[in-house]
Amino acid sequence: MNLIPAEWAAVLYLVAAVCFILALRGLSSPKGARRGNLTGAAGALIAVVTVFLSAKLDNLPWIIGVLIVGSLIAAPVARRVKMTQMPQLVALFNGVGGGAAAIVSLLELSRVHSPYTALAVAFTLLVGGTSFSGSAITFLKLQELMPTRPLTFPGQRFLMSLVVLASIAAGTYVTIERLFVAALVLLALGLVVGVLLVLPVGGADVPIVISLLNAFTGLAVAASGLVLGNTLLLVAGTLVGASGTILTRAMATAMGRSVSGIIFGAFRKGGSTAGSTAISDRPVKSGTAEDVAILLNYAQKVIIVPGYGLAVAQAQHTLAELAETLEARGIEVLFAIHPVAGRMPGHMNVLLAEANVPYEKLKEMDEVNPEFKSADVALVVGANDVVNPAAKTSPGSPIYGMPILAVEDARQVVFLKRSMRPGFAGIENELLYEPQTTLLFGDAKDSLSKVLAAVKGM
Repeated sequence: MNLIPAEWAAVLYLVAAVCFILALRGLSSPKGARRGNLTGAAGALIAVVTVFLSAKLDNLPWIIGVLIVGSLIAAPVARRVKMTQMPQLVALFNGVGGGAAAIVSLLELSRVHSPYTALAVAFTLLVGGTSFSGSAITFLKLQELMPTRPLTFPGQRFLMSLVVLASIAAGTYVTIERLFVAALVLLALGLVVGVLLVLPVGGADVPIVISLLNAFTGLAVAASGLVLGNTLLLVAGTLVGASGTILTRAMATAMGRSVSGIIFGAFRKGGSTAGSTAISDRPVKSGTAEDVAILLNYAQKVIIVPGYGLAVAQAQHTLAELAETLEARGIEVLFAIHPVAGRMPGHMNVLLAEANVPYEKLKEMDEVNPEFKSADVALVVGANDVVNPAAKTSPGSPIYGMPILAVEDARQVVFLKRSMRPGFAGIENELLYEPQTTLLFGDAKDSLSKVLAAVKGM
């Protein structure tokens, strides 16, 4: 259309880039998350409108049609997705971004004349394809459409090595000869790499891989920016790649392991790293809602540990009301937040923010762990792996070395669980069998409602 000159387009792209940077800053804390999200959306809108007003676009009706169809699909999905399914949605977004970058570079190959730009095309095809297929596997795992445990098979390491070598060869051929067929082969190899990379990852490591694939998508988008000569894509992709890498390292640290150990651990061991999902027949001490209410009512300090089960039951509002009721009686109440509680970083923070729990009540792991020794009751709602002592005591456990919340230091521990089924990592929690532990079985929302009613009746 060329309705605005190139100089003004460059200024608008700069404004959009600044919006992306400010969005990341806002997303770094729960208080600024909403503002950061809106700022990022505004930057994306500015960028898209600028393209329409400054560039000569072919097939404009097709472009507008695809935008409308995509919006009609995406808007209802984003509005209706449950909080518990947010990681799956993020995985799909990651995959679509990487796949889109790969397709754009594939179509631009015929216009490439520089070997350096051809190298960027090859990089985008490989990394974008890896991000797309890897994200699809993480979605299937989190949605439990395929086993969440690590999946390995004989010869997997050899096949992975062969595919990597073939990818290097195909990438070299694309860079030198710039043949479309070679580019298609490279894209297909990238898809295979993504599948082979994610299959051996399982349990609580899957959300970390989502973050890593997010970084891959950012790098693919940045490389496509080089191919298209678009500075904004280069900046946006670099920001996503850098932030995804930082988040991946932070999550891996929170799990007490290295990124390479998460990705290649199952390859090195040649088998699954998941724990046994067998349920012990040892006796446990179970109680009623009235028993739990008595413990809470006579406590001076209560620490609540939220987990994925809280999100599944959508019980955050009931839990917040219970905390307010206890505080009204002079009982100190804190919320202990593990970095990887739920299925993604900040999952519990967002969930409790929905219930208007004050930010100052949410204590991160390093801050809250010393508090457990003075806590009368630790109330664990839907969490398991992040409080499992096996992380400290069982070297063969898949979560060994992961920093955990020191729930076992509390005088009394109450678990709200649906059943004795192990957590996402697939291993038993020995804390369930300790004498100071009481289990309240049932749906978290129903159980909390009964406990709340019992507390109010005392």
